[in-house]
Amino acid sequence: MRPTRAVLLVVATALAPALLFSAPAFANGPAAPATTTVATVSDTPVDEMSEDELRAAIAAILADEDSGRGVTREANEALNGTVDDMRTFLKTGYRLAQAEDDRVAITRILYVATQNNDKRVIEEANKLLDNDSPEEMRAWLETGYRLAQAEDDAVYIARMLADPNISDALRAAANAALDDGSPEALRSFREVGQYEVAG
Repeated sequence: MRPTRAVLLVVATALAPALLFSAPAFANGPAAPATTTVATVSDTPVDEMSEDELRAAIAAILADEDSGRGVTREANEALNGTVDDMRTFLKTGYRLAQAEDDRVAITRILYVATQNNDKRVIEEANKLLDNDSPEEMRAWLETGYRLAQAEDDAVYIARMLADPNISDALRAAANAALDDGSPEALRSFREVGQYEVAG
C-alpha cells in the first residue's frame, strides 16, 4: 500500500463515524459535474458573464446540497475575490475542488469496502486513487461505484446461499434478490432484507 493511501485510510478510520454519515448516498449518487451546474444558470460563456451572472453561477453551486467541503471552500473564496477569481473558479477551480471532494468520497467508500471485504469496489477505488483523474473519479462515483458494489453484493449473497444451514425463508429472499439482479435489489437485500428475514 502506498504511504499516501495508508495515511488516507488512517484518517478515514479515525473519522469513520463522521464520515459514514456524510458519505454520498448510494441510491442518490454524487453531485453533478461542474459544467452542468454552470450551464443551467446561464448559457453565456464564462468569459462573457457579467459579475452578477458569475455570482449567480457560484451561488447555484453553493446551493447544491451535494457540494462538498472543497467545492464550498473554493466557491466562497471566489465569491470573496475579484471577478477574475470568480471566472477562474468556474473555468478550472470548480473542477479541481470537485476532484478533491471526489477523492475524499472515494477514500470513504474504500474504507467501508475494506471493512466489508468488497473486493471489486476496493480494486476500482484503489485504481482511481492511483490514476487521480478527475473525470474518471467523477464518472465512477456517478455510475461505476453502483455497478462495482452490485458485483460485490452478488458475491456476498452467493456465498450466503452456499451455507447449507441457511433457512428456507432467507434462501428464498436471497434468490429473489439475485433473480432481480438490479444493483438496488442486491444492495437492499444485503443492507436490510437479510436481517428482516432472519429476524
